Amino acid sequence: MSDKPILDQQTQQRILRYTVGVTLAVFLAAWINWPLAFVAPVFTAKFLIDKPNLHKETVYELLLAVVVTMGLGLLLSRGITHYPIPLLILVGLMMLWGYYLFVDPKWNLFATILLIAVLMLPFMAIDNPGVSVMLASGLATSGVVSVMIFALVHVFFPEPKSEFSGFAAAPLEKKQRWYAAFRAMIISYPVVCFFFIFQISEALLTMMFIALLSLMITSEKSIKLSAFLVISNGIGGLLAIAAFSILSIVPNIIFYSLFIGLVAIVIAKKIYTVPEKAPIFATAFSTLLVLVGSTLMSSGDIDSNTLIRIFQLVLIGIYMILASLFLETRNWKFLQNQP
Repeated sequence: MSDKPILDQQTQQRILRYTVGVTLAVFLAAWINWPLAFVAPVFTAKFLIDKPNLHKETVYELLLAVVVTMGLGLLLSRGITHYPIPLLILVGLMMLWGYYLFVDPKWNLFATILLIAVLMLPFMAIDNPGVSVMLASGLATSGVVSVMIFALVHVFFPEPKSEFSGFAAAPLEKKQRWYAAFRAMIISYPVVCFFFIFQISEALLTMMFIALLSLMITSEKSIKLSAFLVISNGIGGLLAIAAFSILSIVPNIIFYSLFIGLVAIVIAKKIYTVPEKAPIFATAFSTLLVLVGSTLMSSGDIDSNTLIRIFQLVLIGIYMILASLFLETRNWKFLQNQP
């Protein structure tokens, strides 16, 4: 009985930290509106869940991610996008590296930014390589802003005092980490190639969700949770449509930020009190943030393109479930090393 009030207080701190952090990120992204600003709230929400403690290693990880992102932007600006086969090989290798790193808790923040950069920047730079440096700087800015907010909310809503004794060891051995990386790669790479080769319109956000969902697949031993990702994408899409309807009545940045903050309170409560279903709620909220944020910071209105994006996200979720199921029912030798 004595432990319960402490747990309750800790949970309340985390809910407040998550809500204030996401609300602040949404407000800054909508107010300043730098390139790819809508990514900042998604990063903030993800970091606050994945990294409950604040320490200097997080800053080092972010700085490295910014350097790699800018380097990728410079490489793309040199015209490699005109050579599709080398480009797809480079994207594939960096995806594999990102999946391998993500399984290690020490590198999951870096791997998240890396994979989103690897999928979004080349896709956007195919038609106009010169814009890749601007987009890379925008994505890096989103990363910097999200980590600054992450640090700020930890100052005002700290975790109980404890010494940072280093990151937890990777849950898988090296061989199993490569298995998890290859498994995620086999599932996500074909659809990435499809979108790159055929230049599907309105696919930018879909590329981002391929990155986020495939990262989750690296840590899943079965497709049970993956099956809920389709549901969570659908819920996120419905929430986005409802949000558009409400925001169209009061088209104001303050109201928009407070409204997302209200949704964040509900989501955070579910994430921290029902941890076994946290990925479902977190993914649904990410869908909402991306759909609403990207639309309001571009056209400002819900249109047929927004509905196309929602439809694409649901299709991607279904594809990943079917691909996961297919792999789990195979007896291929290199898949026998699964954890």
